[in-house]
Amino acid sequence: MSSILTNASAMTALQTLIATGKSLATTQDRIATGQRVATASDNAAYWSIATGMRSQNSALNAVKDGLGLGASIVDTAYTSLTKAIDLAQKIQAKYVAKETPGTDGAIIDADIAQFKAQIVEMAQGATFQGVNLLETGATAQNIVTGYTAGKGGATPKEGAVSTMTVSAYDLEAALASATTSGAVGTAIDAMKAAAASLGTAKARIDTQIDFTSLLTDAIDRGIGTLVDADMNKEAARLSSLQVQQQLGVQALQIANSSNQSIAQLFRN
Repeated sequence: MSSILTNASAMTALQTLIATGKSLATTQDRIATGQRVATASDNAAYWSIATGMRSQNSALNAVKDGLGLGASIVDTAYTSLTKAIDLAQKIQAKYVAKETPGTDGAIIDADIAQFKAQIVEMAQGATFQGVNLLETGATAQNIVTGYTAGKGGATPKEGAVSTMTVSAYDLEAALASATTSGAVGTAIDAMKAAAASLGTAKARIDTQIDFTSLLTDAIDRGIGTLVDADMNKEAARLSSLQVQQQLGVQALQIANSSNQSIAQLFRN
């Protein structure tokens, strides 16, 4: 039945055109943003998960920065301490030589004093960003090594920060009272123990930096799986919807033209 009051064909064509326009707008947004879930209205569950994971990644990036700073502090102390051990071994050799008959003790004492002064300078100069683990009065440093989401705080959703303690060693005073080869040997043993502790801390920090970097990459990939748009698919869909829109406009024009045919009947 044809009616001049109600054009069912035009109404259907218009609704189809409106739906195509909405789909086209959605596809264009996905292409523009690169995301199929950009807001909570797109998919509330996936958007919530992605937002939480991005927050975790931000915390992990802060951890990575802290690890980089900690690595520099430890490496500075470790480098200075290993060099100081080399000088301490030379001092020990000087004390042994001093006990040999016919040697000039005054000259040897002057050399020893110079070596000890160098070690003190190394201890005082082993500073990075205002932190020194080798000077007199130095304190242990807590270095952030990780962040675990949902494992700490007053509520289950709060995260926990993990740290490691790097002990200080008073290199500045290590050889101050050592006046014999035996005393220097004892000091060297203590210096080696401190260097071993710093070396272990350095290795752990380096490993944690690598792990944190890999973890943030994995989380980024996971977020991408949830919210990123398939650009090949969206490009194909865009072309399809543009054709549908053109056909929808033509269908609406044809539906609207039916009333003109009715008017032509009355003219005859």
